[in-house]
Amino acid sequence: MSEDHKRILEAQLWNIANTLRGKMNADEFRDYILGFIFYKYLSEKMNIFADEILKQDHVKFRDITPKTADGKEFIEAIKEEALEKLGYFLRPEELFTEVAIRGKGDNEEDVDKFDESKTNFILEDLQKILINIQLSTMGTDSEEDYENLFEDMDLNSSKLGKTPEARNAIIAKVLTHLDKIDFKLNDLNEVDVLGDAYEYLIGQFASGAGKKAGEFYTPQAVSKILAKIVTTGKQKLKSVYDPTCGSGSLLLRVAREVEDVSNFYGQEMNRTTYNLARMNMILHGVHYRKFDIKQDDTLEHPQHIDQQFEAIVANPPFSAQWSANPLFTSDDRFSQYGRLAPSSKADFAFVQHMIYHLADNGTMAIVLPHGALFRGGAEQHIRRYLIENKNFLDAVIGLPANIFYGTSIPTCIMVFKKCRENPDDILFIDASGSNHYEKVKTQNVLRAKDIDLIIETYRNRTELAKYSKKSTLEEIAKNDYNLNIPRYVDTFEAEESIDIDAIAAALKALETAIKNTDETIAKFCKELGIVTPV
Repeated sequence: MSEDHKRILEAQLWNIANTLRGKMNADEFRDYILGFIFYKYLSEKMNIFADEILKQDHVKFRDITPKTADGKEFIEAIKEEALEKLGYFLRPEELFTEVAIRGKGDNEEDVDKFDESKTNFILEDLQKILINIQLSTMGTDSEEDYENLFEDMDLNSSKLGKTPEARNAIIAKVLTHLDKIDFKLNDLNEVDVLGDAYEYLIGQFASGAGKKAGEFYTPQAVSKILAKIVTTGKQKLKSVYDPTCGSGSLLLRVAREVEDVSNFYGQEMNRTTYNLARMNMILHGVHYRKFDIKQDDTLEHPQHIDQQFEAIVANPPFSAQWSANPLFTSDDRFSQYGRLAPSSKADFAFVQHMIYHLADNGTMAIVLPHGALFRGGAEQHIRRYLIENKNFLDAVIGLPANIFYGTSIPTCIMVFKKCRENPDDILFIDASGSNHYEKVKTQNVLRAKDIDLIIETYRNRTELAKYSKKSTLEEIAKNDYNLNIPRYVDTFEAEESIDIDAIAAALKALETAIKNTDETIAKFCKELGIVTPV
């Protein structure tokens, strides 16, 4: 049932998102919809947790009267347990369903027939509840994970409606819509369904947000490739790290490829996207003690500087600007290379940062623009150091153009290891050919078979004609550390030879046929008395 339930849930959630579509841009109403889904998730999780504790007392959490002595005692006991186990607390009257019922007022169940005048005003209560979720964590181990988590959900924004009554009506309508959906959180067989649906929504918003999508979303096919590469040969990971983690989807994708990941680490500069990443982690069932997501500029202000990680993945912003401050030449991340990445292109600054954090038994995979493979100057110097001095580069994989939202440029994946099993060569894979992807509307998409071929070729280090090649370090040195894939993988297709004599004979036969046709037409015209043009 999981796949069916997932498809139904995705459709239901996207339909609810469309309730707000006419009011604001995709990247704006994204924050409201995903925020409300998260609030509902926290409420259902809280209710299930509390009901389990209260089972022996034959009491339901929603039925507790907080003002009675027994009610106060129950709530205090549950709060202490919830903050320890869940990391947050919601009172019975703060649960999503209770707020949705209050907001619906005297309206019928059919939300399409909602009458604004029949709704009850809930905006102030709802805003307080979202703040209270954060306040409940103050002074606890989960405080940082919930801090300002709902700050992008301004319920008084004029984008939701011109008047408080109009804003209240649209929010009440959305909550009523959502309240009808069963997330099935107590069904262990459905445990990943809501998380998958959440990922689906993030992807939908990314496709509609154009260039802004690059801030928070990596296409699923690319995520799969990165995740499968860094988990090759492993069933468990002590840690996974993404220095530009966006919505956290790439970290979660890595977890799907192994039995267990002990800890997730990430850093994200954009505040809104940072909030989304934390929500995404919690909603996917990652315990607050198992993830450490920080908000700041990774290159300028790294937040995990003393740690090393077993798996590292990243899809950093392509050729972003950074300060390239000369002070960084004494930074341990960059000092040994002798050159800093240019200020106009931070691609190799991210590579250097990630290698610094890579454990000796780890693998890292990073998505970069194709230019990073062959640009000269400081970037060439860094490439040379990584290959000649360190021999960390394990593989280069060329991807098709136009597979990322908001940019059509061709990209590549560079794979690095500090302890390589195959230190004598570097594997080049050219997966950019037209027969290795499918065009869907305006986007190129990697199919399952395309992903499988990349992964099998990488893991087996297979050499396939027109597709992959193992190149020696000597060969790469002769090419002056230019890693442009066509230098190593020959994709040249010879054109069929042309028989000039046969073409000349065909043209002569065609000329004779045209002459005969003209004579026949002239004969008919003469019989009909039609004057033919000269």
